[in-house]
Amino acid sequence: MKSPFRPAKLPDPAILDDHRLLIRLLERRRLIRGGLSLGALTMLTGCDVNSQDSVQKGLRSISAWNDRVQAALFDPTHLAPTYPASMILKPPKFNAYYDITDVKPVHAYDWKLELGGLIADKRPWTIERLATLPETEMVIRHVCVEGWDYIGGWSGPTLRSFLERVGADLRAKYVAFKTADDYPSSIDMATALHPQTLLATKYAGEPLADPFGFPLRLRMATKLGYKNAKWITAIEVTNTYPGGYWENFGESWFAGI
Repeated sequence: MKSPFRPAKLPDPAILDDHRLLIRLLERRRLIRGGLSLGALTMLTGCDVNSQDSVQKGLRSISAWNDRVQAALFDPTHLAPTYPASMILKPPKFNAYYDITDVKPVHAYDWKLELGGLIADKRPWTIERLATLPETEMVIRHVCVEGWDYIGGWSGPTLRSFLERVGADLRAKYVAFKTADDYPSSIDMATALHPQTLLATKYAGEPLADPFGFPLRLRMATKLGYKNAKWITAIEVTNTYPGGYWENFGESWFAGI
């Protein structure tokens, strides 16, 4: 008589290979170290490691948990280190996943910054109008998730002053950015209001060059490089989670330094 009990089918360790990109991202953010086993993933998330979808959800739940912890620990009054102007790298490092010759610059004559969501005054802004706003200068470290960094000097209106100027709801959860290169991003309101969060229009005292986000880019001292949207074309204030290009591929959304 055959036993009615059958040994459970062991999960194929190769299932993790299909999620290797997301695992590398989690390792770089120090959420997991020294490699990830199916057993460890099961204990961390309780997911069914025989299911591709369940493994993906489990890995993303680790990243989402990290975002919540970083948001809880974020101090909106704490300032990142600043540096002397003599340390500014000229020109700044070109950080993108395409060649610098492939950059399609924004045309100054027809560029406008569109506004949407929970903003009272949604009139678009021109380059000339932006230039009338008071500027803040800061020399800070740019930190890339890939492991490199440099010191850069940025200037422009603080995002807080701009949001106040257009009557944005500062109680909202998110500020989202659309970009001319189709790499949208979004940040939490606490970071948007941080004194070292700029709508940068200049680098080292000169107007931004085409490859580095002309005429307007986000520059934050408290987040990793990929969160600093370039070639901004629209800003939206919202309570609906907007996500972002890299975040939708598994990168941390909060991405604090």
